[in-house]
Amino acid sequence: MTAGASGMDLFAAVTETAVIKPGEWSLIPTGLSCAVPEGLELQIRPRSGLAVKYGIGVLNYPGTIDSDYRGEIKVILVNHGRKEFTIDRGDRIAQMVVVPVVRAAIEESTELPSTERNSGGFGHTG
Repeated sequence: MTAGASGMDLFAAVTETAVIKPGEWSLIPTGLSCAVPEGLELQIRPRSGLAVKYGIGVLNYPGTIDSDYRGEIKVILVNHGRKEFTIDRGDRIAQMVVVPVVRAAIEESTELPSTERNSGGFGHTG
């Protein structure tokens, strides 16, 4: 909606009002399909305004649209809020960002190089 925004707004293309109850989720159509160039992906991300006002997020955040997908882009919205959330045709429901894809060369190994952290996990630094 602004020149500096990195995300493109996605709008609901529902044929009738959709209602998502607290703790539930729904697949919302956008009416869009596209050809993403190889080496890129589209990431579907929540809208911060919906998150802070209503507790609405994207269930599989970030959603990924691969370069070989040609179907309609749909968004899985989840209601983490306390009230029912209604979606009407034309409502802004998510945002979409174009992101480069890096292909990693994966090699099997029985040993890994040592680091200061090594296998220290959740909360190991205090």
